[in-house]
Amino acid sequence: MKSRPLLFAALLPLLLGACAQTPRKPPVAAAPAEERSEPAPRTAPLPEVELTRQITYQLLLGEVAAQRGELGVSAAAYLDLAQSTRDPRIAKRASEIAAFSRQNEVALQATQLWLELDPESIQARQMLSGLLVNANRPQELEPQLAALLAQEGVQIGESLMRLNRVLARLTDKTEVLGIVDRLTEPYLQYPEAWFARAQAALQARDTKRAQEDAAKAHAMRPEWELGLLLKAQTTAETDPPAATRLMGDYLKRYPQARDVRMQYARALVSERNFPAARKQFESLLGGAQNNPDVLFAVGVLAMQMQDYAGAQGYFKQLLAQRPADPNLIRLYLGQLAEELKQTDEALDWYRQVGQGDHYMGAQGRYVLLLSRSGKLDEARAHLHALAAQPGGDRARSALMEFQLLRDAGRADEGTTVLEEALAAQPDSPDLLYETAMIAERQQKIEVAEQRLRRLIAIKPDHAHAYNALGYSLAERNTRLDEAQALIAKGLELAPEDPFILDSMGWVLFRRGDLNGALGYLERAFAIRPDPEIAAHLGEVQWLLGRREDAEKLWRTVAAQHPDNAALEQTIKRFIP
Repeated sequence: MKSRPLLFAALLPLLLGACAQTPRKPPVAAAPAEERSEPAPRTAPLPEVELTRQITYQLLLGEVAAQRGELGVSAAAYLDLAQSTRDPRIAKRASEIAAFSRQNEVALQATQLWLELDPESIQARQMLSGLLVNANRPQELEPQLAALLAQEGVQIGESLMRLNRVLARLTDKTEVLGIVDRLTEPYLQYPEAWFARAQAALQARDTKRAQEDAAKAHAMRPEWELGLLLKAQTTAETDPPAATRLMGDYLKRYPQARDVRMQYARALVSERNFPAARKQFESLLGGAQNNPDVLFAVGVLAMQMQDYAGAQGYFKQLLAQRPADPNLIRLYLGQLAEELKQTDEALDWYRQVGQGDHYMGAQGRYVLLLSRSGKLDEARAHLHALAAQPGGDRARSALMEFQLLRDAGRADEGTTVLEEALAAQPDSPDLLYETAMIAERQQKIEVAEQRLRRLIAIKPDHAHAYNALGYSLAERNTRLDEAQALIAKGLELAPEDPFILDSMGWVLFRRGDLNGALGYLERAFAIRPDPEIAAHLGEVQWLLGRREDAEKLWRTVAAQHPDNAALEQTIKRFIP
């Protein structure tokens, strides 16, 4: 057989080792770890084992089974052989095969035997630690980690920093904190020990303890970036602005700390201090012109600050570096060109957006821009071509075409487009919902209800279908029990949706529960200060005798939305 020489070559080291009639001498004692840069080679003493036919058979069985993919048979054969020969090399082989094939109990048994036979093996102890973590057996794991730490010498700091990553899979984070405390007790002269304790406390949600330990780590090594970042992270749990100031003060002393500057810039973004954040990102960019993350961040900030030309420059620079998601950058560049009134360039960028998550979004912008440029027919033709492509989304194309026609004052023609698309795709959730809303506005109540019920049957998790049907009933002040049940179902599916909260407030208003309605409407308006929500909220406030609150709310929102018909009509009913 052609594979036979390879097989014997693979077995040769084990076979030769098994033939040894006398144990090897123990290694000469190595220098302490603190005094050497690399560990000295060490070979475990091997047992006196005669190479019998049974041993040869089991070695061959284990290796042939492994080559054939029968890893359960292979691991069992090696483990049995390791137990009978007491050879650490065979135990190691059994451990590796069992771990690779995810036979966790066999791997644990084999690795424990390997470590018993070779107690000084760091590799065996590391493998055993990993298996105990996966098995969520912290009590057995702790002494193994303690032994590994004791062997680290000058590398102890790095090992302490890895401690929480090793323990990350353990489920009881309070127990992990106790383990980290005990393991780090002999090493409290190192800031990494306090760092590890702070991390564990943070995971265990003991914020006060995390802050105290992070502060100790930082005090022991004030210039340490990771220590400062952890202190800022723990501080941000209770006082985000203080964490931001902490990073800003650190950067005054250590201006080259790029990781701190990056986090500082992100914190400034969170505080919506966009000018200061942009300044920090540009500082980072000065030393890393090819950093795509920084280029992207400063480009987005420039967009938010309405510096469209600046953002355009950053994104073009980023696109030249072949970013991971070039289509998103092209989409942004199209939007920026629109803002800069560069219509032809914007159209060109949208055309360059390829298939993927941003494709239809770019197509929507493309046809909308064509339409606004007086090329409605060309835009509609483009949508028809999109729908006709293999895998084309006819429903979405029809919805886009409806929007174009509606914006052009041809809503009836757009409705016809949607009806034709629905006839071709009668179970399209998007088409059912949109045509139901149109039917509702046209007072075709039975058509609207039929389509919404069909949508709920097809897509029972469609929160807005329940809401639309319930609100329609509430608005007409009919079947209020059913209306409330439908809206409650929508709210169960989307508990923080402001429009569904508004609907629940409105149905409670219809039922005469003004105080109950007030709570839902206030929550809805706090999430989204929409003019129609303001109309409902003001009406309830007025009827509860809070007329000044209602008038103030209406005046404020009407100034922001002067053309909202629903709000204007509500105000006229109460303040002629």
